[in-house]
Amino acid sequence: MAAGISPPAVVLLSGGLDSATVLAIAREQGFTPFALTFAYGQRHAVEIEAAKAVAAAGQAARHVILPVDLRVFGGSALTADIAVPKGRSESDMAGDIPVTYVPARNTIFLSFALAWAEVLGARDIFAGMNALDYSGYPDCRPDYVAAFQHMANLATKAAVEAPLAERPHLRIHTPLIDLSKAQIIARGLALGVDYALTRSCYDPSPDGLACGACDSCQLRRKGFAALGLTDPAPYQS
Repeated sequence: MAAGISPPAVVLLSGGLDSATVLAIAREQGFTPFALTFAYGQRHAVEIEAAKAVAAAGQAARHVILPVDLRVFGGSALTADIAVPKGRSESDMAGDIPVTYVPARNTIFLSFALAWAEVLGARDIFAGMNALDYSGYPDCRPDYVAAFQHMANLATKAAVEAPLAERPHLRIHTPLIDLSKAQIIARGLALGVDYALTRSCYDPSPDGLACGACDSCQLRRKGFAALGLTDPAPYQS
C-alpha cells in the first residue's frame, strides 16, 4: 500500500448499534471502510434501511447489500415463524442459547466478507461480535473468531501466497468483543456515532418502532441508561 493511502477494510454492517460503532472504529484506525450488509430474510428488515444511513454517515467507500435468504432453512425466530422472546430477565439471557440465534450466520457473513476482502486486496475485516453483554451466541466468542481467522489464512490465494513475514495475512478485528453495551456506546459517542440512525430490535412494528422488550432492546436500553442517557431509537409506546 502506497504511503498516505488508507488501506481498505471490509466492515460487516447490520445497521445496529454495535456494527455502527465498529464502522467508526475502522475509520479511526485509518482504514477505508467497505460496508457489507446482508438481506438474509430477517424479520427485522428495518435494520437494512438503518445500515444505508449508517454507511452514508460513516463515509463508507462502498456499501453492498447482499441478498442471502436464510428463510429457506429457518430454524431461528429471526428467519422463521417462531416467537421472539420478550421480557426475559438477565439470568434468562445468560442461560441457554436463545431461539434468536441464526444457525451459522456469522460463518456465512464472514465467508462473504472474506471473498470481498480478497478481491479488494484488503487484509482486514471488522465485525461487531460481542461475547460479554450478549445472548451467548456461539459465533460471537473469541475462540470462534480466532478459528475463522486461522481458516481464512489457509483458504485464500492472497494469504497462502503472502510472504512469511506478512503472515497472518488477513485479520478479523472484533474491537467490541469484551466490552459491555455501555462501554460500546461510550466508545461510539466519542467517535461521533449517531445512534439515532441505528436499529437493533428483533421484532419491530411494521413502521419500524422497536418493541422494547426483546433481548436486543433490553441490552441496548440498559447500555444507554448506565451512561445516564436515553436511547434515541424510536420505541413503541
